Amino acid sequence: MQTHATALSRAGRDEALRQMASEELDVLVIGGGVTGAGAALDAVTRGLRVGLVEARDYASGTSSRSSKLVHGGLRYLEQLNFSLVREALRERSLILGTLAPHLARPVPFLYPLQHRFWERPYVGSGVLLYDTMGGRHGVPGHRHLTKRQALRAFPSLKKDALVGAVQYYDGQVDDARHTMMVARTAAQYGALCATSTRVTGFLREGDRVVGARVRDLETGAEHEIRAKRTINAAGVWTDEIQDMVGGRGQFNVRASKGVHILVPRDRIQATTGIISRTEKSVLFIIPWDTHWIIGTTDTDWDLDLAHPAASRTDIDYLLGHANRLLRTPLTHDDIVGVYAGLRPLLQGESEATSKLSREHAVASPVAGLVMVAGGKYTTYRVMARDAVDAAVESLPTKVPPSCTERVPLVGAEGYSAAWNQRHVRAQRAGLHVAWLEHLLHRYGSLTEEVLALVADQPDLAQPLEGAPTYLRAEIAYAVLAEGALHLDDILTRRTRISIETPDRGRACAAQVAELVAPLLGWDETVTAREVEHYHARLDAELQSQEEPDDRTADAARLGAPDVRSDGLVTPGAA
Repeated sequence: MQTHATALSRAGRDEALRQMASEELDVLVIGGGVTGAGAALDAVTRGLRVGLVEARDYASGTSSRSSKLVHGGLRYLEQLNFSLVREALRERSLILGTLAPHLARPVPFLYPLQHRFWERPYVGSGVLLYDTMGGRHGVPGHRHLTKRQALRAFPSLKKDALVGAVQYYDGQVDDARHTMMVARTAAQYGALCATSTRVTGFLREGDRVVGARVRDLETGAEHEIRAKRTINAAGVWTDEIQDMVGGRGQFNVRASKGVHILVPRDRIQATTGIISRTEKSVLFIIPWDTHWIIGTTDTDWDLDLAHPAASRTDIDYLLGHANRLLRTPLTHDDIVGVYAGLRPLLQGESEATSKLSREHAVASPVAGLVMVAGGKYTTYRVMARDAVDAAVESLPTKVPPSCTERVPLVGAEGYSAAWNQRHVRAQRAGLHVAWLEHLLHRYGSLTEEVLALVADQPDLAQPLEGAPTYLRAEIAYAVLAEGALHLDDILTRRTRISIETPDRGRACAAQVAELVAPLLGWDETVTAREVEHYHARLDAELQSQEEPDDRTADAARLGAPDVRSDGLVTPGAA
């Protein structure tokens, strides 16, 4: 494999941390979610020396637990927030057409109409405006459907749930893979990226922040990383980072919990997703390969930020609202996956602290430190650009403007040609073309690197036992090229086995651990501990989903410790 392919390997991560500790950076970014990874990519492609540190894994927080949509925010039109919708639609178009066509694709939605006369012109005019403002770039335009046409597209709908519908398109992306690819692209351009690296404090010269102290959670080693500017993109941990600086910041972040459930594709007969209003938020039923994603809730959360828990009340809420629309009701037994994420919502922001967008804020509470918070997944690139703009504003040397709107993610270049050649490549690799399509949607033109592993080690062409929608080669590649350090990274974010298989990945955990053990330098003790941790996490999550409320669910979830916070040193990490 080529050098750039190993940029997010274990060895690449350790070398990146060593370099960060030995030289002054121009910009240090804290937080490996999509905004932090985007800021690292933005800064490094301006010619700056950049480091990125993340306490756990890429996208381990909010950025792996969204509705998996890149969208303009149709509901914001009703609030007359035209500038926000226009900005988000522009970013959606960039992601679908230029930046990540291998990871993102259009997805259709029905908006069911329930009032015969006034609702169609009202909703239709809104969707027409949505298309006109940019919605048609990269996706088909909307169309009006009669009740019969709507039921043909979504046979599982109750007949009395609508009088007609409007169909429109948005975009869909695997958020965790996309975030990791943003970080990998930053690394390819020279950014130094290290996960399992927790910030424990800031370095100061007088009142100015000049870097951060970090702990390597894989070895226990402490490091000082010096940087001319530091960007905090820690999402729901923003207030915690602000406390390290010493005092209240210029804005506060409130965590809002969003819960989603997954059911098998055959439980709902439809060729399109659906969006419907609820009394508290919006209900989505979204096609997701061999599953449907149903979400979401929107409730305040003031408990553990690392592992938000879904309660039985959350799940009952989603099932109840979905069953108002579905002819055949879903039950708890139909659910194969559940995940909960926290949205970092701004509260108490003022005109003085909010820049360029009402959806996110950028501020500098002390010299040398920039904070970015709020926003939505779709506009990550704008947030990253704004944060870097603020960080480099007072640097003594002139820094070029952002160019990330013209920087495709790794795997994007050559994707169209690779897709057109998939039949030939499948035959050459000895795989069914369906496997090539699966790989191309996950790796784009980097699929050749995965196939190279298969050529070197033919047994990697076999599907995983217990998770047959993934090849063994994908597991190895997650470690060799995608920065996975732990079993949970692989089963939860590099793949979606933890929410796509009925047993949540329990059956294949040991097999996956044994496959990657020699690649990560694990001995038998560490391998067994990784499986034990993963099983304990599953048990804690399943228990939390039986609890009636947030506090009891949170207590149940915290019964399983984080594999990165147990103080144990992993062999092979040095």
